[in-house]
Amino acid sequence: MPETAVTLNEAASRYEITSDGKLAGFAEIERRPGQIRFTHTEVDPAFQGQGLAATLAAAALADAAATGDTIVPFCPYINTYLRTHEVPGATVRFPGEPSGDTHGAASEGPA
Repeated sequence: MPETAVTLNEAASRYEITSDGKLAGFAEIERRPGQIRFTHTEVDPAFQGQGLAATLAAAALADAAATGDTIVPFCPYINTYLRTHEVPGATVRFPGEPSGDTHGAASEGPA
């Protein structure tokens, strides 16, 4: 099984996933005051079908949640991931929803 790692590349404004030391994919971000916007996620075709997009999303979103900033998922993959997976500590504002309507990821109704 290949060894994977997810790291934040601040200079490129993205989280990167490597497989056996080779860049396999990335999730681009834009930082705004109090927000981290996920704008695009891509996995190289040579690495598709290995679950790397989900591994990348989980690690990147956990890291983003730890900052305390609100996550805004413009990227369709990240948006869907957040609607179907719990990310502990994450505050999410889905695009198109009122800016004051933030909630935890994958929450179902009132707590």
